[in-house]
Amino acid sequence: MKRLKDILLGISGLTIRGDDTIEISGIAFDSRKVKAGSLFVATSGTHADGHQYIQAALEKGAKAVLCEVLPENPEVSVTWILSQDPAADLGVVAANYYDQPSQKMKVVGVTGTNGKTTTATLLYRLFTGLGNQCGLFSTICNFIGDKKVDASHTTPDALQLQETMAEMVTAGCTHCFMEVSSHAIDQKRISGIIFDGAIFSNLTHDHLDYHKTFAEYRDAKKKFFDQLPVEAFALTNVDDKNGLVMLQNTKAGKYTYSARTMADFMVKVVESHFDGMLLNINGKEFWNHFAGNFNAYNLLAVYAAAVLLGGDADEVLRVMSMLKPVDGRFEIFRSPVGYFAVVDYAHTPDALKNVLSTINETKTGDQLVFCVVGAGGDRDKTKRPEMALEAVNASDRLILTSDNPRSEEPDQIIADMMAGVPVVQLSKVLAITNRKEAIRTACMMAHSGDIILIAGKGHEDYQEIKGVKHHFDDREIVKEIFNASTLN
Repeated sequence: MKRLKDILLGISGLTIRGDDTIEISGIAFDSRKVKAGSLFVATSGTHADGHQYIQAALEKGAKAVLCEVLPENPEVSVTWILSQDPAADLGVVAANYYDQPSQKMKVVGVTGTNGKTTTATLLYRLFTGLGNQCGLFSTICNFIGDKKVDASHTTPDALQLQETMAEMVTAGCTHCFMEVSSHAIDQKRISGIIFDGAIFSNLTHDHLDYHKTFAEYRDAKKKFFDQLPVEAFALTNVDDKNGLVMLQNTKAGKYTYSARTMADFMVKVVESHFDGMLLNINGKEFWNHFAGNFNAYNLLAVYAAAVLLGGDADEVLRVMSMLKPVDGRFEIFRSPVGYFAVVDYAHTPDALKNVLSTINETKTGDQLVFCVVGAGGDRDKTKRPEMALEAVNASDRLILTSDNPRSEEPDQIIADMMAGVPVVQLSKVLAITNRKEAIRTACMMAHSGDIILIAGKGHEDYQEIKGVKHHFDDREIVKEIFNASTLN
C-alpha cells in the first residue's frame, strides 16, 4: 500500500480532484486486472482507449483514476487525476509504486533492427559470468537471476517492466539488460526507467506497418537516446549511417564502435570459421564461439558496454571467450551425412543479407547454399519482395515457405515474396507452403559440405495460423530429419 500523492511524485502538470492522501493497493491499466483500492490508468493504446473502461474499473473497486478526459459525471467518492499523457505517466507511477527499482541496478538498453537479442543476452551472460546477479528482458525470454520467465513481447508493458524489475532487485540483481523495441519507445513503455547506458546496433527495413515511414522508425530509436540522463553512456555503431544520428541530442556520454573506421571501440576479424572467430578488439585478440561479421559487431558492443560499466578489459574478454551463441541465432547443426543446417531468426532483408554473406564468406570450396525462408503475416508487407531478392541473390537454391501467416493466406505471402525474384532467377526458386516439407526438401537436396539456412523463426517454437499457435520448432524439425537419415 502506498499513498496516492507518493505514487504521483515526479509528474508535472497534473490536476487532482479529490483526496490524494488515500492508500493505493495496486496499479492497473487493464480494467480486468483492477482490484479493490487500485489506481486505474486510462491509457490510449493501438487497439483500445482506456477511457472506455473507466466505469468497469470503478465497478471492480478502483479508488483513483488517472486519465486525460473526465467522464461526464465523475463519481465524487473517487480521486481523479487529469494528465496530459497517461501513457507516459503509467511508467512513472509504476516506478514510484515499486520503489524505483531501476535506480537500484545498472540498467542498459539495446535498440536497433538486428542484434538486440544477441547483444542483450550476451551482456546478461557475461556479467553473470563475472560474478554478478543479473536480470534480462529479451525476445526469447526474461530472466530474474537464473530464474527463467516467459516473454510475450520484446519489451513488456510499463507496469510489467517495473514489477519485474522490482523482483530483480528483491532477488539481489545488480545489473539489468534489456531489448528496447521501437514499439516500446513509441508507446512509452520504458517511461520511468533510469538507464545507465544505451546501445544502438543498426537500422534497416522493418516495422513499417507500424511506423509508416523509415524516418518515423529511426526517430523512435533516437528518442530513446534523447531521454538518457547525463550520467549514462550512449554507445552507437558508426558504421551504420544512422549511428551518429542517435547521438545528436543526447545528454549522455557519447561513445562509438566500428569495424571499418576510427572509433572508441574497434574490431577486426582475424580468422573466421563456422565454429568461431579470432577477433582483435582494441588491440587485444581473443577466440570466441561465434561466426560472421554481424556477430563481430555484437561482440564489440558487448565488450564496449562492459568496459563502460567498469569491467576489467582482460577479464571481460576471458569470459566472452567462453560464451555460446543465443538460441536460434546462427545456430549450427551438422547432419550425419556432412551438410550443415543453420537456424537463424533473420526476418528482415538486411538480416538475411548479413547471415547469407557470413555463410558465403565462411564456406570453402564449391559447397551449395540453400535458403528456406518465409515472411510473417499481418506485418510489414513491403519487405517481402526485398527479402526474397536478398535470399535468391546470395543462395544457390531458394525455397519460399510459410512463417507465421497469422490471419493471412500463406500462399499470398509467398506470392508477395516471389514478386521480388528477377525472372532470370526463377529457376532457382521453389515454393513449398508447408514449412516442414520445405525444410525436408532442402535436406534431401543437400550433399556433404552444403549449407542450408533456415531463416525467419529462430528460437520460436510455434507457428501462428488463423489466431491459433501450433507447436513448431525449426531446430526440432532439423534434428528429426537428421535422426531419420541415420535410420535409413
